[in-house]
Amino acid sequence: MLYSIALKSKNVNNERRKNMDKQQILKMKRRMKTLQKKMGGLGPVMRGSVVVLGKKQQTFFSLNKDKKTRLIYLDKQREAIAREYSDNYKTLLDIIDEMTLLNMELLRKSYDE
Repeated sequence: MLYSIALKSKNVNNERRKNMDKQQILKMKRRMKTLQKKMGGLGPVMRGSVVVLGKKQQTFFSLNKDKKTRLIYLDKQREAIAREYSDNYKTLLDIIDEMTLLNMELLRKSYDE
């Protein structure tokens, strides 16, 4: 008798855990869709930085590629565009990091089932 009560209790706890896992999985999948939409709406991206160099405090876009630093001069108009593109790249990296963590958790949960 005591064994059957313990078994029923264990089954109820397993069902609750499965329901919670399903809710968490749905929440993670919804978050993934939100991140995908956000990623699609980012616009142009550029890896690199806007830097100010020299005595005249001139603004450049700096990119390190193949162990070489590449610079292009930016006037005020191009500076704003370069900053936007660089910020979009940083946002993209943040989105990718979050999506990676979510996908890892989803993979782990699918393995546990």
